[in-house]
Amino acid sequence: MDIAKLSKIDLHCHLDGSLSADFVRTHAKKTLPADDAALYSMLRAPERCRDLAEYLTRFDLPLSCLQSASDISDAVYDVLKTQSADGVLYCELRYAPQLHTAEGLSLRDVIEASIDGLQRAVHSLPIKANLILCAMRHHSEEENLAMLRCGREYLHEGVCAIDLAGDEAHFDNELFAPLFAEARRLDMPFTIHSGECGRAENVALAIEYGAARVGHGIAIFDRPDIISLVKEHRTGLELCPTSNFQTGAVKHEADYPLSSFLSKGLLATVNTDNLTVSNTSVTKELALCMDSLGLHENDLSVLFQNSVMIAFADDNIKHDLLSKR
Repeated sequence: MDIAKLSKIDLHCHLDGSLSADFVRTHAKKTLPADDAALYSMLRAPERCRDLAEYLTRFDLPLSCLQSASDISDAVYDVLKTQSADGVLYCELRYAPQLHTAEGLSLRDVIEASIDGLQRAVHSLPIKANLILCAMRHHSEEENLAMLRCGREYLHEGVCAIDLAGDEAHFDNELFAPLFAEARRLDMPFTIHSGECGRAENVALAIEYGAARVGHGIAIFDRPDIISLVKEHRTGLELCPTSNFQTGAVKHEADYPLSSFLSKGLLATVNTDNLTVSNTSVTKELALCMDSLGLHENDLSVLFQNSVMIAFADDNIKHDLLSKR
């Protein structure tokens, strides 16, 4: 099977971690190495990082390129163009609006710029897309609530949900109950990065808060009690294999839980996390799963259907995606 030719979906892709080298060269505010290998050494994380914190250091340069409205609009277009070239028909692209306000943009400016880039992409490329707005674990409750309330105004206008991202190891989900209580009050869909760094209880808390999905969730592999919760609530799992190996969330290929999750009937999906930081694509992720993680050819259709089922897309987009598989 030629995976490159398959129709694909990516539900967990970070904007700042997925910028092309050409985009960074064009938008960087400082002199960069002329050599591509040297530039990529600044943008790509090692194949094996010490921890998630080391992985996150690769976002400093990309974020410096995303501090004006035109930067942000062009970046969204850039990433969706890359995804479309890989056969991705639908992408949910996520970013933290508050990280793009260092040079004077308001949250509203940032969100509207991202929607502009999204609209340019979906009108000119064979791809559909939505935006997920990330609260950050290291930000104050007031900052995250402000982002949520602003983002809610753009629900169904390019924005489809919110997320919670950042250093999970040092900021547990217990700290964010008020944020997700407000999201429920506002009828704002949400996913939460949970169970990426070894604390399975964060997945249980995400479900308790009402998350439709969790980012990663791999820490539940040896917790049948939480696996049962995930299955009972039909909570989507946004797995990102290459990233999980890089950050040390999973040490060995034999331990990766994708096949186990699928065999248990969980709504597991395969995604990229960060195209550039992880030097990946959906095609590469699926090839890794087929070659080394126990995925079988008939599982590819299950993954696609799971992605459609848990996507924050409207029914028209979902029906269209299913017709093209």
